[in-house]
Amino acid sequence: MTRDQNVLGTELATCSEDPMTGYGRDGCCRHFPNDAGRHEICAVMTDEFLQYSKSRGNDLITPRPELEFPGLEAGDRWCLCIDRWLEAEAADAAPPVVLEATAEEALERVRLETLEAYAYGE
Repeated sequence: MTRDQNVLGTELATCSEDPMTGYGRDGCCRHFPNDAGRHEICAVMTDEFLQYSKSRGNDLITPRPELEFPGLEAGDRWCLCIDRWLEAEAADAAPPVVLEATAEEALERVRLETLEAYAYGE
């Protein structure tokens, strides 16, 4: 079995286990062929992005216990859909990206140079 790789070509790091994220809810922004939303970008939430996403009909702030979703706040890491991140980037509201925890397959839709411009620095 091959290991998942990140956009840097190294082993995919965990994005977040608190809150637990990822399409497979395993903490990683892995590529899943059946994930139509392609939750492959590990991003660090900002107030600006959370408000932007809410304004676009995807409220990531409000907890949804019935979906085991705790609600997010600035500073949380979360696996975002590639299209939502690109939409936010075009609107100057894209959150920083954790390159080590972003799936290599994201490069099918987003150039590495673009992701690097938003690289999260701890």
